[in-house]
Order: sequence, then structure tokens, then C-alpha cells
Amino acid sequence: MKKLLKISAPILVLLASIVVVQALNAARPAPEKKEESQRLVSLYVDEVKSDTVTLSVHTQGEVRPKTEIDLIPQVSGRIVSISGSFAEGAEFAPGATLIKIDDTDYKLAVIRAEAGVAGAQVALERELATARIKENQWQDKRNGGEPTPYALNKPQVKEAEANLLAAEADLKAARLNVARTEISAPFLGRVREKNVGIGQYVTASSRLGRVFATNVVEIRLPLTDAQLAELNLPMGFMADAFNAPVVQLKATVGQQEHSWTGRIVRVNASVDQQTRLIYAIAEVEDPYGAGSDKGAPIAVGMFVSAEIAGVTSQPALVLPRTALRSSDKVYVINDENRLEIRTVRILSTSEDRVLVSNGVEPGDKVVTSTIPAVVEGMEVRAISRQNPG
Repeated sequence: MKKLLKISAPILVLLASIVVVQALNAARPAPEKKEESQRLVSLYVDEVKSDTVTLSVHTQGEVRPKTEIDLIPQVSGRIVSISGSFAEGAEFAPGATLIKIDDTDYKLAVIRAEAGVAGAQVALERELATARIKENQWQDKRNGGEPTPYALNKPQVKEAEANLLAAEADLKAARLNVARTEISAPFLGRVREKNVGIGQYVTASSRLGRVFATNVVEIRLPLTDAQLAELNLPMGFMADAFNAPVVQLKATVGQQEHSWTGRIVRVNASVDQQTRLIYAIAEVEDPYGAGSDKGAPIAVGMFVSAEIAGVTSQPALVLPRTALRSSDKVYVINDENRLEIRTVRILSTSEDRVLVSNGVEPGDKVVTSTIPAVVEGMEVRAISRQNPG
């Protein structure tokens, strides 16, 4: 019996302890539950502003010469000299001789033509003298009849006069051929291509090279219907000194951006069948001289971006450039601090601002911060950059 009590006593004490602990836990009041408050995302915002703006149109194009020609001789012969100015990229003066063709044969032709003129003059004098003699003889006869023109040597005189004119024409042609042995261009320009060398024989149809004038270059700028309407330019537009829209042209040369000023001089009167675009032509005067930017010319073949100033003003809503998401979305925080995703119609964009016509209202708070995850209607906290507190 004593052995049984000795074994069961610890067990009873343990069971009693468990019962007491459970009773105490049941009697202890439950702890108060605290609801964990949600942490809101803080976002920088700017207010939408309204303004009246004159939009500009952005496009791009390639610079090309307004005047460009192939050098093709009008006479045949061997090239005996080439000017140092006739090299690719070199500049030449108006009327400067670029290529000289051997003129020996053509000078000999001039001598023969001069001899022909002299012979024709002698023949004319002879016929005139004969005509005077025949007229005197006829008057001495006094037979009362009327002499025929042939009897007075008049047809022979006309023939001699015609032969003299033909001989003089041959002389002019011979002298012209001599002058044509010197190849030149009638403008200040530069050489694009050189296709011949000294000693080469060329014919009257040979292509010696290609040159272009440097007084004016032009840029063919593609425009859509909407862009053309914004500029208020009709198809077939021809500018004068007072209504030529200004265009700013830019390109990067040697890791440095350069800018040139030109003007729209005309708009094509037809739509391009392949691109369905309308092309406006801009011109820059003296591109290698006064029209250059810090010594950098707007060179032929250069690809440039263009900004054409508009001519009409219109109302617009102004947003920071950082507010634009994707291509036409902005995030707006409403009066209930809820985020809304809106679609806007963009009128123009630049490095620091966006102009839109709808989708937002003046005074709306647009988000300019980056957001890793966006949910329509999510609650956020708006922070103004002007007043972060």
C-alpha cells in the first residue's frame, strides 16, 4: 500500500498542477487586440496648369544641295590638266577652270575656219564687183529693156553673202569648241565626285564628275496632315520674304550638338504615294559660311532633326515630362487620395514638359514619382515638391 502511494503521489501532484494552471489561464483576461494600421505609399505630385501655347512641329530630313550637276564635256579629247580645286570635297570659284581638254585640233579648226571666212569675203567682193560692171554695161547699151536679176549678177551676190555667213558661223563654232575644252561651273561650289584623271581620253558624253552649289542647301521634311494643319500651311504653299516659317535644324557633329536656322520656302502640291506624307522644303543660305554654327556647316548629306514653329495659338494643359507614363497615360491622385490611371491626348512633348488637350483638368495632382506597382484605386499619400511637409 505504501509502495502504491509512493508511486501515485507525484502523478497526482502533477495532475493537480496542470489543473491549476489551466484554471488560472482561463481566469486571466484576454489581451486587447490592436489593429495594425496600413502604411500608405508617398508620391510626389505636381499640379496641372493651363496655358495658351503656340506648338511647334518636329520632323527630320536629309540635307541636299539645291543645285547639283554632272560635269559632261561638249567636246572630245584627252585631258591635259586638272585643277587642284577639282577634288572630292574641294571648293571652287564660279567660272574657274576645273578640267582642261587638249585644244590643239580645235585651234587648227579655228585657223581653217578663218581661212574660209577670208575666202568667202573675197568671193563676195568679186561678185559685187561683177554686179557693178554688168549694171554699167547694161546702162551703156540703152536698149530700153529691163535686165533680169541674173544679168545684173544679183543671185550670185546673194549666194556669196550666204557663203560668208556660213563661213562666219563655222568660225564661231570652231572658237566655241576651243572654249569648251575648259570645263567649269557657273557657281561657287564644291566637288562631290571626281571620275577622271590626267591623260584620260573623254568623249562628249563622258561623265567627268559631280559638283553642287554652296550658296543654298535644302532639306526635304515629311509632314502629316495634322502637322501641316498646325503650321497653317496649304499644299502648294510658296513662301515670300514675309511669310516663310522659321525652322531650327539640329544635328550632332563630333559629339557636340549644332543648330542652324532655315526657312520653309515651299510645300509640295502632291502627297507622296509611298509614305502618304506631304513634304515641305526648308532652305539654309550660305551653309558653309555665314549660315554655319560655330564653324560647323550644315553639310550636304547630313541627317538633321527639325523643329518648325507654328503660327496659331491654342489652349493646352501643361504637365511635367516625368508625369507621362507609357505613351499616353498619367497617374492622378483624386480628392480621396485614390490613384487614377488616365489617358491623355498629347499635343507636344519636350525634355521638361508635356502639352495635352484632354484627360486631365487644371489643378489635378499628377504623380511624378516612380511607382513599382500600380493598382487603380489604391490609396496613396500625395507630397508636393514645392511643399514636401
